[in-house]
Amino acid sequence: MHQPAVRVADSKSSWVLATVCVLILGTAFGAPWMAAVALKDIAAEVGGTRSVPALANALAWFGAAFGGIGMGWIAERVGVRWTVTFGSLMMAVGLAIATAGPNWSLYLGYGVFVGLIGLSGINAPLYVYISKRFERRRGSALALISSGTYIAGALWPPIFERVIAYAGWRQAMLWFALLEACVVVPLALIFLRRAPQRLPVSVTHHAGREPASVLGWPPNLVFAALCAAIFMCCVPMSMPQSHLVAFCSDLGISKAHGAVMLSVLLGTAFLCRQIWGLIADRIGGLHTVLLGSVTQAVTMTAFLFTQDEVGLFTVSAAFGVGFSGMIPATVLAGRELFPPEEAAWRIPVLLLFSGCEMAIGGWLAGILYDHFGYYGPAFASGIVVDLLNLEIILMLVGRQHQIAARAY
Repeated sequence: MHQPAVRVADSKSSWVLATVCVLILGTAFGAPWMAAVALKDIAAEVGGTRSVPALANALAWFGAAFGGIGMGWIAERVGVRWTVTFGSLMMAVGLAIATAGPNWSLYLGYGVFVGLIGLSGINAPLYVYISKRFERRRGSALALISSGTYIAGALWPPIFERVIAYAGWRQAMLWFALLEACVVVPLALIFLRRAPQRLPVSVTHHAGREPASVLGWPPNLVFAALCAAIFMCCVPMSMPQSHLVAFCSDLGISKAHGAVMLSVLLGTAFLCRQIWGLIADRIGGLHTVLLGSVTQAVTMTAFLFTQDEVGLFTVSAAFGVGFSGMIPATVLAGRELFPPEEAAWRIPVLLLFSGCEMAIGGWLAGILYDHFGYYGPAFASGIVVDLLNLEIILMLVGRQHQIAARAY
C-alpha cells in the first residue's frame, strides 16, 4: 500500500493545520469564559458567594490539566482527530449538565465533562500535534495555537454578556454547547490527520536518548524547575481574566463595559502573543519567559492603583502584552532543552502545571474576595507569586549563560 510522503516541517500545510487548531481552541475555550462572564449571575443564586462559580471554573482548568496527560497518550495512539471530537462532544454534555444549577451540577458539568474529559482531549493533544510539525518556527507556531484561549476571551465575553442579559446564563450555556460542537467536530474530522511519526532527516538531528544533563544539571531537576515556573506564572495571569468583569462591576463600571474590557485584555494578548512567538524564535524560550514575567509583575501592580474606567482599559491592554507570551515560551523552552520524542509527555505535564495554577489563581481570587470584600489582597498575592516565577527563570537563564560561556 502506498505510504504518503512525510511532510516537511514549517510547510504551508503545517500553517494551515495551525490555523485550524486556533479555530478549534478559540471555540472550545469559550466555555471557561462563559463562567467568568456569568460569575455574578451564578453567585446571586447562592447568596452572592463568588467562590462557587469561581470554583466551577477552576475545576474546568484542573480537569483539563490532569486529563491532558492521559489524552496526550491516547492521541499518540488513536490520533488527535478522535480525542478532539470526543472532547468537543463531552464539553457540550458538560455545559448542559451545568445548567441544572449551582452547586453540584455546576461542579460536575465543568469539572468532569468540560475539563477532565472535554478540554483535556483538545488542548494538550493539539500542542503536541503542532510541535511535531514545526522546527525553525516552532515558537511562532506554539504562540499562534496557544492564542486560541485569547481569541475566545476577546470574542465571546461581549456576546455572552448580551445573551445572558437576554435569556439568562442557563440558556446561554445551552446555546453555546450546541454551537461549540457544531464548529469543532467538523473541523477535527476534516483536517486533523495523524502527525508524521518522524520528521525528515534534516530536522531530526537533535533527536536522541535523554541527555545525561540539561544545563549541567539532572534533566528532571531542570524540568521540575520549568514546571514550577509555569505554575507560578499563571496565578497572576488568571486573576484578572477570571474576575475582571466582576471587578469592574464593583467599581460601578457596567458589566457590558467590563466584558469589553476583558475582550480588550485578551485581544491584546492574542496580537502580542504572535510578537512574543517571533521574539522566542530569535532569543529562545527562557529569555522570552523572563521578559514576560517582568512585564506581568509591573502591570499586575497597576491593577492595585487603578480605579477609573479609562485607566483600567489601559492597564488591561498592558497586562495582555505582559503575560501573553509566557506559556508558549515555557513550552518552547521544554522543547529546546529536551529530546523531541519526549514531547508527548513533557508538554502535557507542563500544561498540567499551567492549568492547575490557572484554576488555583481564579479560585483563590474568589476566596480572598469573599473574605476581604475587595480584590486588592487577591491581586497582591498574585504579584508575590509572579516574583517567585521570576526568581526561578532568572536561575535557569543564569545557568544557561554559564554553560554558553564555558563552551567558548
